[in-house]
Amino acid sequence: SLSSFSTINAITTMTKLSTLLLFTAIAGTNAFSTQPPSSAVGYTARTSTQLSVSDTNNEDDIPSSMLERRNFLVTATAATAAAILAPVPAYASGGATAGKYTTIPIAKRRYYGRVQEAVHEFLLMAPAVIAGDLNDPTIQDFFDVTKTVVVPGKKKDINGVCTKKDGDCKSTTIYDSRYNDMKTTMYLLGNAFRINQQKAPDNLPTVQASKKFFKEMDTFERKVLNKEKKKVKKAPAEIYADALDILDVYLDLVELPPTDSGHYDKEFSTLVGETSRIT
Repeated sequence: SLSSFSTINAITTMTKLSTLLLFTAIAGTNAFSTQPPSSAVGYTARTSTQLSVSDTNNEDDIPSSMLERRNFLVTATAATAAAILAPVPAYASGGATAGKYTTIPIAKRRYYGRVQEAVHEFLLMAPAVIAGDLNDPTIQDFFDVTKTVVVPGKKKDINGVCTKKDGDCKSTTIYDSRYNDMKTTMYLLGNAFRINQQKAPDNLPTVQASKKFFKEMDTFERKVLNKEKKKVKKAPAEIYADALDILDVYLDLVELPPTDSGHYDKEFSTLVGETSRIT
């Protein structure tokens, strides 16, 4: 990614600058001086192309100042080599699971509209729930698997000509209930609110809140569709109220307005948004 290349270029530039400064400092120490220091004893004059070092291998004959410069050169060279050969750290590419600052905006664009529309339709059920009328269309439609278009059909022909080998170019629209789509999108949106990939989804507060909401609404759905395996003592209105409280917790965690804000009084587009802002 661009950020990875920028980081590598910055590290390379810093290494080059450090090396330049290092050799400038070495030059100032006369370690490569063309003439020996005037105070040195036991050294003969050299030509301008020779290093000012002694022909003897006996370090006892080398002045301390020259030893210090030689030691400095050895240490500095080793440090420079270590800096140049040090491995460049790897950086995340910024993909869909790279972290908080990349996954959240993408998830918002994908799921904000569908989650907000689901909350809108969920709140529309409130008057019927309070009245105890589970056969009201707002309630029945919310759980009807043939009412909500999840994936709209797309044309498969090209300029009216079918190019499929099997000759089947009919568009296929996928339907499901608004509640089932709500469960899918709430989970996926909540799973995106993470700062790393080490934490399991079930340990995320957003996912935990969504699952608590699903548990209450699954019970409510069984009452609506008369599919209770065992009778639940809680009344539908009580189940709905508990689910509403949990939903507010979830909405706060995924940075959406609460249910009593008036934000969900309108319908929402369920298409993938161009921005991650609240619509």
